[in-house]
Amino acid sequence: MMAIVYTVPEKHCVIVKRFDKFARVQSSGIRFQLPIIESFHTVPEWEGEAVKNDYQIEVMEQQTNTLPRQTQTKDNATVEANASVYWRIHSPKKACFNVDSLPQAMADTALNALRSNIGRMELDEVLSERSTLNKRIQEELVESTENWGVKIRRVEIQELKTDTDTRDSMRQQMDAERKRRARVAEAEGEAEYEVKVAKAKKEAAIRKAEGEAKAIKKIAQAEREYLETLKQEVSAEDAAQILVAQKYINGFDTISENESDKVFLPNNFQPLLSLDADDG
Repeated sequence: MMAIVYTVPEKHCVIVKRFDKFARVQSSGIRFQLPIIESFHTVPEWEGEAVKNDYQIEVMEQQTNTLPRQTQTKDNATVEANASVYWRIHSPKKACFNVDSLPQAMADTALNALRSNIGRMELDEVLSERSTLNKRIQEELVESTENWGVKIRRVEIQELKTDTDTRDSMRQQMDAERKRRARVAEAEGEAEYEVKVAKAKKEAAIRKAEGEAKAIKKIAQAEREYLETLKQEVSAEDAAQILVAQKYINGFDTISENESDKVFLPNNFQPLLSLDADDG
């Protein structure tokens, strides 16, 4: 029997019934009631979850854990999963009268949403996009529990386990992926090396060409100066012949540098002889 004066604990409420029908919700504090005609609504089927003493309903955040269950992914992989749902009662009347055993209904609905969403995703998505899965389950729970007087705060997947065959297959896949990445990295390294070698060769060839061009330019300048000096001593035609003869002799020096090479000298030295004859 209810006392005339009673206390509702902090963050709790009680539902008062009059003649066994809903009368009012009493929040925390010192409250009064009418004996005999009024009574507390009890929810023993909640089994202590979100309630104390079968009638003091908790309005603080609650956590409901689903039992681990096996389900199939979209690509037929077997996964064992469970989740935790965080929720809070905002309408005690709806929570008590619009659904049978609210905590159990929360667990069952969350589990069904978990299995349903896993079934719409491939294994790789399930394992790599857990936050997306959490969000989808939460959205389904919000829609399903709209009339239950609760607010879904968040959903968290606690555990995802695969069977032995799936784990072996995933291990083989990961090994193959690591080998593929190693081959790709090796190929990229070789390609980068080849590019660097080609670039170095190109730069060396450019530097060599630039050096040869400078050398040719200097030789040409020296020859012009030499030719101008000769012109001061002999005629322009004789100076040109002397320069040609000098190049002719220098050519023999170049082709005879290697002792192992056979050098065939021409038997016609007429340009040089004619030059000497003119000087005589």
